[in-house]
Amino acid sequence: MTLTGNMLIGRQAVAGRGTAIRAIDPATGAVLEPAYPGGSPAQVEQACTLAWEAFTAYRETSPAARAAFLDTIAEEVEALGDALIERAVAETGLPLARLQGERGRTCQQLRTFARTLRAGEWLDVRVDSAQPQRQPLPRPDLRQHQVALGPVAVFGASNFPLAFSVAGGDTASALAAGCPVVVKAHVAHPGTSEWVGRAVARAVERCAMPEGVFSLLYGAGHEVGIALVSDPRIKAVGFTGSRSGGLALCQAAQARPEPIPVYAEMSAINPVFLFPAALHARSEALAEGFVASLTQGAGQFCTNPGLLIAQRGEALDAFIAAATGQLEKSPAQTMLTPGIFDAFASSVGALARHAKVRRVASGQPGDGPNRCQAQLFVTEADAFLADPALQAEIFGAAGLIVQCRGAGQVRAIAEHLEGQLTATLHLDEADHDAARALLPTLELKAGRVLVNGWPTGVEVCDAMVHGGPFPATSDARSTSVGTAAIQRFLRPVCYQGFPDALLPTALRQGNPLQLRRLLDGQREA
Repeated sequence: MTLTGNMLIGRQAVAGRGTAIRAIDPATGAVLEPAYPGGSPAQVEQACTLAWEAFTAYRETSPAARAAFLDTIAEEVEALGDALIERAVAETGLPLARLQGERGRTCQQLRTFARTLRAGEWLDVRVDSAQPQRQPLPRPDLRQHQVALGPVAVFGASNFPLAFSVAGGDTASALAAGCPVVVKAHVAHPGTSEWVGRAVARAVERCAMPEGVFSLLYGAGHEVGIALVSDPRIKAVGFTGSRSGGLALCQAAQARPEPIPVYAEMSAINPVFLFPAALHARSEALAEGFVASLTQGAGQFCTNPGLLIAQRGEALDAFIAAATGQLEKSPAQTMLTPGIFDAFASSVGALARHAKVRRVASGQPGDGPNRCQAQLFVTEADAFLADPALQAEIFGAAGLIVQCRGAGQVRAIAEHLEGQLTATLHLDEADHDAARALLPTLELKAGRVLVNGWPTGVEVCDAMVHGGPFPATSDARSTSVGTAAIQRFLRPVCYQGFPDALLPTALRQGNPLQLRRLLDGQREA
């Protein structure tokens, strides 16, 4: 298949009418063909209209049919073979092995949601049987399950061209819930997006899904995204990106006559707490793990450990010395786009000029464009608590170590932090009391709390939470990774006094789908 530069609106491949975008190979600076003209307002409206028309039929498809659809998308993505990976490498500068692994994760996500659909627990069926003899008033028959919200707008992410983009987690969970999807491709990897979009389109055809269940749009600026979120037929939004981008979408969604939820994953510095006994026992090993996590993927992960908090002393000095040695050996890595590299360089420069911050290590310099040179800085707790700018996320391999006078300052920093995706504790048994005292605060600050691990690497499974209080996400009640992500695109409906023949299949008296229900307050086996 040859890349065409076309958008996909329902079953049609169409040329956009707006300003064109072209991918840039960040490793060389070369401009990649073809051009991808953006969607016009009329084309955005057409995609949304088709999605709304598809919604009536698509939400009524059986869980088994939608599961087969998701499995088919995974098959079609895998069938793209090396061509997909080669284009993704060219558009992102990411290593071949990393993108092969990301393709595997993307297909795993799709198949995991297929499994979730077949299990049926996502419907959360609740039945309270009629009690006609109850005094002083009888109780009617009441039955509840979850229904799809409606068409969802999904925005591709820069740092995960597969797993958080066209057929990524937001798309998989929305389609699983019964919601058609309109994707706005990220400007950094339009060719990768076209490849995957065509794989989804083939799955739509193979599974005889209604036209409009999937569309793929391009756009050079903010116009297409704002038009998409503002369209009255869109009922929810999934976004992974910058805080400014996420907040702009939230504002557009709230300004509508009918406000809609925006599930935006935005920014985090993912604090790591080094407790005294662990630091004393294994400072060198901790330093090695920290630098490996900090520099993985040029630090371009939303779970990158950008902040490290520990008490002053010889053990912390040994950790800093070991981390310095490790980081100075770290090779420069290509960043995703020239714009991301420029933002990284600007943020690192501002931190280096800060009067209360000192740079302790730099990685090896790069020999080409857009190369991230890893950085490590140190500051004191008093300075960190006094300056909110030191909490700003630096998207890339830059870490800040905060030295504390004692456990009281460690606790003060934890309480001072903004919302985070993760918080990590490195501890030994002797640190348990101190960690126990800190946990209630960290539960309020982060969506995932780790012990003796590193936050980079997000497992796709039932228990995962990839979310957190603002500004990590726009809605701390949800996760964008794991099977609970389906709940973002569902809402409960209660059916009172219905004859069995009119009830949705999942709620009928005979339980034809063999679901585990909450029946009269008891969970069925």
